[in-house]
Amino acid sequence: MAKELIVTEGLTKNYGKTPGIIDLDLEVRQGEIFGFLGPNGAGKTTTIRTLLDFIRPTKGKITIFGQDSHKESVAIKSRIGYLPGELELYKKLRGSELLHYFSNLRGRVDWKYVEKLAAVLEFDMSKPVKTLSSGNKHKLGLIQAFMHKPDLLILDEPTIGLDPLMQQEFYRLLLEAKAEGQTVFISSHILPEVERVCDRVGFIRHGQLVDVFEISELKKRALRQIEIDFAEPVSKDDFANLSGIKDISVAHNILSCTVSGSLDAVIKAAAHFTVNNIISREPNLEDIFLSYYGDDNDDAS
Repeated sequence: MAKELIVTEGLTKNYGKTPGIIDLDLEVRQGEIFGFLGPNGAGKTTTIRTLLDFIRPTKGKITIFGQDSHKESVAIKSRIGYLPGELELYKKLRGSELLHYFSNLRGRVDWKYVEKLAAVLEFDMSKPVKTLSSGNKHKLGLIQAFMHKPDLLILDEPTIGLDPLMQQEFYRLLLEAKAEGQTVFISSHILPEVERVCDRVGFIRHGQLVDVFEISELKKRALRQIEIDFAEPVSKDDFANLSGIKDISVAHNILSCTVSGSLDAVIKAAAHFTVNNIISREPNLEDIFLSYYGDDNDDAS
C-alpha cells in the first residue's frame, strides 16, 4: 500500500471567532491524484494555505513528505508545485522572463520541458504578462507549477479560465504526472472534473472533512436527472420498482426520474418500449452534498 505523503491531524484554523477548518484529519497517498471537493467557501483554500505554511493553524499537526510543515517549510516547498486560486504575477515581465526567473529560483528546471508545456497549453511566452487574458495568465500559472516536475502538485481550482480543449490537455498533464510517480492534490467544486482524473476524493463542508471516497464509490452514489421520451404512453409502474430510481413522473409520454448510481436497470426497462430520445443531466456537486448532508446553506470560510 502506498505511504501517506500528506497527513493532517486535528487541523484547525479560526479567523477570530469564525471557523475556517475544524479538526481536519486527512491523508493523501503517494502517487495518487486526490480531489478535495466542496462548495465555494467550504474551506478548501484555507486548507491549502495552511498545508503550505502560508498561514498558521490554530491547532493541529501537518506533515508532508514525513516532515513538519512549519519547521521544514523551505525544504518541503522546494518539492512542491503550487497553483493558487487567485494568481498574482509580475506584470512588467514577459511570460518567458517570468518563467526563467522561476527557473533560476528553482535551480533544476529543464527548459525544453517548459517549452513543451507552453506548446501543449498553446501559450505564447513572448507576450508581456500585463497583456494576457485571464485564461492565458492561468496557463502561465500552470506552467510554473509543473515546470520543475515536483514530487507534489497542489492545485487550487486549476481549470478556471480554461476552455474545454485546454481542460482536456490539462487532464492529460495530470495523468502524465501521476504516471511519473508525482502526487497531485487538486481542489475543485466541479464534480465531473475530479471524476475524470482522481483516484480518491474528500468532501469538505463547513470547514469539516465529511467523507473520503474511492472514485468508484463516488460514481455509484452519483445522482442523475433522466428524461426519456417514448413513442407511446408508459406508466410510472413500469419503472417504480427499479433499484436506485425515485421522483418518477410521466407527462406527454416523457418519463422524468432521478437515478442513483448505475443507469443499467432504467435503460433495460426503457428498452421494452420505443424510445425517441434520452436526456441525462450529470450530477453537480451541490446535488451530491444535498443528497448526503441536508439542504442547509454552506457558509464556512
